[in-house]
Amino acid sequence: MPAHPDLLAQDAQFEKKLHKLAPNVFSAVGYAASNVHFLVGQEGVIVVDTSETTQAAENILADFREISDLPINTIIYTHSHRDHISGATVFANGRDIEIIASDNFKSDIVDVDETIPHPHAAMMARTKRQFGITLSDDERVSLGVGPGKRPMKGMGAGFMQPTVQFGKTTQIEREGFQLELAKAPGETPDHLVVWWAEERILFCGDNFYHSFPNLSPLRGTPYREFDAWADTMDQLMAYEPEILATGHTLPVIGADAIKQRLTDYRDAIRHVITETVKGMNAGLDPITIASALKLPENLADKPYLQEFYGHIGYASRHYFSGTLGWFDGNPTRIAELTPAHEAARMIELIGGADKVLAAARSALAEDDSQWAMELADRLIATGASVGEARQVKVAAMRKLADLTINAMTRNYYLLYARELEEAT
Repeated sequence: MPAHPDLLAQDAQFEKKLHKLAPNVFSAVGYAASNVHFLVGQEGVIVVDTSETTQAAENILADFREISDLPINTIIYTHSHRDHISGATVFANGRDIEIIASDNFKSDIVDVDETIPHPHAAMMARTKRQFGITLSDDERVSLGVGPGKRPMKGMGAGFMQPTVQFGKTTQIEREGFQLELAKAPGETPDHLVVWWAEERILFCGDNFYHSFPNLSPLRGTPYREFDAWADTMDQLMAYEPEILATGHTLPVIGADAIKQRLTDYRDAIRHVITETVKGMNAGLDPITIASALKLPENLADKPYLQEFYGHIGYASRHYFSGTLGWFDGNPTRIAELTPAHEAARMIELIGGADKVLAAARSALAEDDSQWAMELADRLIATGASVGEARQVKVAAMRKLADLTINAMTRNYYLLYARELEEAT
């Protein structure tokens, strides 16, 4: 299936390989959505993060066993996202081993308390679309920060609860490694980083990867603290690492390269904040602000700030709602019509459903796909020409999917399109 050429080129970040970062440190990249790291001591092994599925963990472990057969005695979770914590049982191999995490380790998709209201079903449906779960390998060309083609057996099945948690910077000694564990909020509030000063290797979790940061995922999430993530970049730079072992994509080698990337990441996040606030203070609505927002010239062409995973416009809208709430300041929005009522009146004003459908088809033919979808949505909302309107929307989403550089947007379009087809 066609896809944006830059998104296809991003696959170079996911070549399946165990990278040797030091004589006794290895990173497994390209086996799954996220990376797994091994620190090999004289009598045992430390694992940092554990992948998204038990099958991926088994594949990684099998290749690692060609390097070392020492027992894995400690697992460190950099944060609680499912793609980093779901292969622990494979690495533990039936043993009760030490599992370290931060004291606020808490996922929005793991350990959900079913006794209180939670949009779990809505979030899981959107998660499925964002990551293109059940799309074919040809359709799901990439995750933006991980390969599209990867083992799915045992998704989320191998999680083990932490046995040790800490709330402040902590020095530990395991397997001969003197490590510093420090809380470093970024993509999640519970993030921690692992620093091995002897070889100047920093395991940064998802605080940096080769893409504009995912400040606002389509699947939905509680508000992500933009300022905290930007501040964490300064925290990571203070270590002056020479090797950055990332949670996704290839490791970064060289002190200067690492400093440049972390500086640019920080500045990109702060640019989104600054420009969004300018728009807010000017009384603009979030859609208008987001549509005009671009990175400055000195950042726009950086390959690690392209929108393979995170999206600048989504981030801006998330910041707006996270700081000012749902209301955009326009009094019309206070008690606006429901989509169905607005659509019915708009269709009547235009002259009927047939004219709206004709306009939607015309827009589609002219590659005005967004407008075609918006017209189709009005028909669907009122129940008028629903079958034909769905066909227009499906075709529009597939066109847009081929044009976007953003993997989660592409996956969402394609899977939603298939869901619409199957609903007819």
